[in-house]
Amino acid sequence: MIVAGAGIAGFAAARALLAAGVPVTVLDQRASARTDELAAAGATVVIAAEPPPGLFDGVSEVVVSPGFAPHHPLVVAALGAGLEVYSEPELAWRMRGPGAPAWLGITGTNGKTTTTTMLAAILAAAGLRTAALGNIGEPLLDATGYDVLAVELSSFQLHWSRDLAVPAGALLNLADDHLEWHGTFASYADAKLAIWRAATPELGGTAIGNLDDPLVADALRKVTGRAIGFTVGEPAPGQLGVSDGWLTDRVFGTGALMEADRIRPVGRHNVSNALAAATLALSYGVSAEAVRTGLAGYQPEPHRNALVGTVAGVGYVDDSKATNPHAAYASLTGYPRVVWVAGGQLKGVDVDELVASVADRLAGAVLLGVDRAEIAQALARHAPGIPVVDIASTDDGAMREVIAAAAGLARAGDTVLLAPAAASKDMFASYAHRGDAFAAAVHALEEGGPGERAHDDRRPGTGTS
Repeated sequence: MIVAGAGIAGFAAARALLAAGVPVTVLDQRASARTDELAAAGATVVIAAEPPPGLFDGVSEVVVSPGFAPHHPLVVAALGAGLEVYSEPELAWRMRGPGAPAWLGITGTNGKTTTTTMLAAILAAAGLRTAALGNIGEPLLDATGYDVLAVELSSFQLHWSRDLAVPAGALLNLADDHLEWHGTFASYADAKLAIWRAATPELGGTAIGNLDDPLVADALRKVTGRAIGFTVGEPAPGQLGVSDGWLTDRVFGTGALMEADRIRPVGRHNVSNALAAATLALSYGVSAEAVRTGLAGYQPEPHRNALVGTVAGVGYVDDSKATNPHAAYASLTGYPRVVWVAGGQLKGVDVDELVASVADRLAGAVLLGVDRAEIAQALARHAPGIPVVDIASTDDGAMREVIAAAAGLARAGDTVLLAPAAASKDMFASYAHRGDAFAAAVHALEEGGPGERAHDDRRPGTGTS
């Protein structure tokens, strides 16, 4: 068996296969402590950028790290040789033994981690041994000693799955993302819909979907097995939703669950995430009291709509996790007047619709990152009256330049919002690193005091820095 990539997922896969007595060849571009450890454990380690001749001889399966796209040379070669290709969650599913924990699955373009960790908080409040795993946390192959798992599954992981069929799976939303990996939106959506693989009369699983997302609602109507919808509006019988300001269950007979305005992080989209988590938990048999306790005590994950500080009456909010236009829209529409900090890697996704839909609440924009020109062009078309500052720097001081510029554009009552609508790795190690840099720059501004705020006397729409 071949394991492609010796990162966290690949290392876990190779180690589990070796422990099961399966001969393993590990392919990676560079040697590391992980490849050394796997070699010592009995794996054949091949260090190469592309599959060498003879690599697939006598092999029927390849486990790839999620980052291996369908057009990657190794994947193309493996599929061309008739090999089965899948990823670590699929392997973990296939290797589950007696007494393995149940899986409750979550996917969607946005809100996956928030919903998954909300679900884990509810399950823990019910007294169950649980963890939030999958696309976050430890590899699923390492998950032992649990009763039930809250499993976040990315489109990459679901694309590379065949048998994986969680008994209850929630689809939060669908919007353009990762098109550079999947090639088309249809391929991306198909991968996400695999979260409902078990929702058939034969397998008896449950499909849970967001009725406020037209694409998800349409797909949910086509499910042949059990389907449950949730909405931030008034729920009909057979749905969960919000009634008289309360999260309300009209499926499982538990009724009012908790006040919607107590959900954290704040925002309509996070009420939707809480409903998804509650639906999954109730479908597993968890009590309404555990849902209330879990959601009330939930501690939001970092870099998700987090107020970093207030300087001279201006709030500075870190939503660095808003790595695509859909997530950025949810964030931007939560504030009445915004100085928008945006830019990075757009991943082949168009931002025109996003900018047009939020133009009326923008007081200004500060742009950074490799694809900032595309956002600038959209702003010129749809918000030509607002000042736009272009930050060309890519070094460690770039975020301080961003905050200085944003402070010069903002006035008391405004929100400076980092909601980049783009990935971060053109300039930062991760979205978390980007959010940390934003917070550090805000704290530096706080220490300097209002007198050190930058002032911008350029004419609106000049687009210069």
